[in-house]
Amino acid sequence: MIIRTESAADFEEVYNLNFLAFGNREDESKLIERIRKSEGFIPDLSIVAEIDMQIVGHLLLSKAIVEDEGNRHEVIVLAPIAVNPNYQKQGIGSQLIYEGFNRCIALGFNIILLIGHPSYYPKFGFKAARNYGLELKQFNVPDDVFMVCELKEGELQNIKGELKYPESFF
Repeated sequence: MIIRTESAADFEEVYNLNFLAFGNREDESKLIERIRKSEGFIPDLSIVAEIDMQIVGHLLLSKAIVEDEGNRHEVIVLAPIAVNPNYQKQGIGSQLIYEGFNRCIALGFNIILLIGHPSYYPKFGFKAARNYGLELKQFNVPDDVFMVCELKEGELQNIKGELKYPESFF
């Protein structure tokens, strides 16, 4: 398996992968298209997993803001991640996430937030974000699905407030 940065030539295949992985619906595929056109898009954080010249996984990390009393902190949000149903449960998603972590650290981003499955993401170090003084008001989600991962120890002491997803998420 090859893990690499997505290229423009991959866009259609990534669209189809997300469509398939999310039960033949376009929401995530359209989200990716909107994020690519936004200021929050970081090309190096759109990552694909390829087997035999076929894209079998995709991870997108992009910029968002945590705001508290006028203080704004740039953070990374993970959304979406997809693996072809025929290749799930083989560690592809895990490898994409760890590659994403490494790239975020290299780019100087030390906090990743997400809305995700509470039994999957904690194995990567994600914890309930509200326990760390982080809030999410744009989406009404239970505490256990709004999560944060600190890539550099001590970073969560410096950031409190409300996560604000950019316009591209709506």
